[in-house]
Amino acid sequence: MQKKKVLIGMSGGVDSTVSTLLLQEEGYEVEGLYMKLHSKPGYHEIHQARAQKAADKLGVKLHVLDLQENFKKEVFQPFIETYEAGKTPNPCALCNRTMKFGEMIDFADKIGADYLATGHYIKTDGHYFYQAEDDTKDQSYFLFYVNKEILPRLKFPLGEKHKSDIKKVAASVNGLESFAAQAESSEICFVETTYTDLLKEHVQVDNPGEVLDKDGNVIGTHKGYMHYTIGKRKGFTVHGAHEPHFVLSINPQKNQIVVGKKEELACNHVVLERLNMFSDAKEFETTVKLRYRTKAVPCKVLIDGDRAEVTLLESVFGVAVGQAAVFYDDNKLIGGGWIAEV
Repeated sequence: MQKKKVLIGMSGGVDSTVSTLLLQEEGYEVEGLYMKLHSKPGYHEIHQARAQKAADKLGVKLHVLDLQENFKKEVFQPFIETYEAGKTPNPCALCNRTMKFGEMIDFADKIGADYLATGHYIKTDGHYFYQAEDDTKDQSYFLFYVNKEILPRLKFPLGEKHKSDIKKVAASVNGLESFAAQAESSEICFVETTYTDLLKEHVQVDNPGEVLDKDGNVIGTHKGYMHYTIGKRKGFTVHGAHEPHFVLSINPQKNQIVVGKKEELACNHVVLERLNMFSDAKEFETTVKLRYRTKAVPCKVLIDGDRAEVTLLESVFGVAVGQAAVFYDDNKLIGGGWIAEV
């Protein structure tokens, strides 16, 4: 009987390398794909070589796809434009939809692969995504925007694993020991130091402006609105302040930020747009996660077309327009959207 073919994204890291090995052990015919996405100097020379080393060791054919122009258009430019608009972007969720589970599924079709696999920590049953067994590494939040039509073709060998186990596997395989010792990759792959350092290469970031209170009074100065995200409490001056102030909102047109006390950051209602739902329900109660490293809170959801009104049953602090809001029913991801209004 002919083996089923799996295309796996190989980044040169320990997760995708061990995922490749696990797929082979399950009896699949495996081919790898290294994608050149961003154009960070020196990055691909190192990581493509690591991916090739892993492919050679495991006897896997490695394809290379140069997607730098597509990535710039679909992910990088929106990243810059979102900050320019005074919002907070989530490039990983965009990249997962358009690049990793968009361009890559197209390439899987091209080579006749039955399935597409990655080293993400997440589970799927072909209908829904589920949070990974290792909740410290779970990446389901960033995959909420993936086209649900392709879920039956996705495989995630690490969904039931813990990171510590993956490193042990690599350390135990002759020729893969070095992968176990590699440093963790950064959250946003194309950001070398800080997002503002990157923005400075493309737009005017340092542009001093006014700090206002909620009543519109000028109470201080700042370095330029793109230095700030909602909830930030440092990097600006408030005259005569005796307690911490936090960024409540940003006005890019006037280069102003509005600040206030922490309790003023509390949010109980958000409007979402560009929904991507795995469930057909239009009115329901569930939990929602409004940033990656936060807990999901109970909410009521009312969907109307491509928009959703979300009433939070617990206050959430520091909610930012431009971020993803992702719905969970226990550990099942049932959809999400982009925060348009707070």
